[in-house]
Amino acid sequence: MSRVTNSPATRARRKRVLKQAKGYFGLKSRAYTHANDAVNRAQKYAYVHRRLKKHDFRQLWIVRINAACRPLGITYSRLVAGLKKAEIVIDRKNLSELAINDAAAFAAIVEKAKAALA
Repeated sequence: MSRVTNSPATRARRKRVLKQAKGYFGLKSRAYTHANDAVNRAQKYAYVHRRLKKHDFRQLWIVRINAACRPLGITYSRLVAGLKKAEIVIDRKNLSELAINDAAAFAAIVEKAKAALA
């Protein structure tokens, strides 16, 4: 009985991994075993950091909003509490964009939040 190796699939798998490892340093771009380890690690980090990116952007928006609302006489946490009391529903991304690009609209929102707190 002849031995079956399924070499086309094995070769395709190895070519795919080496193509993904293109640009890696040293043997990680040339030797399959090293490339496979490097690609697996890279994919794991990519998966995790796609989720962490959401945290990072939310943190950035909060910092921008806080920096924009302090000269208007209110802190970020008081602003968010005032927005909830005033029943103004706007997400942090858009609030941050308003703070950067449209200071007058942001100031109007801040005034409504202050009025709801008082």
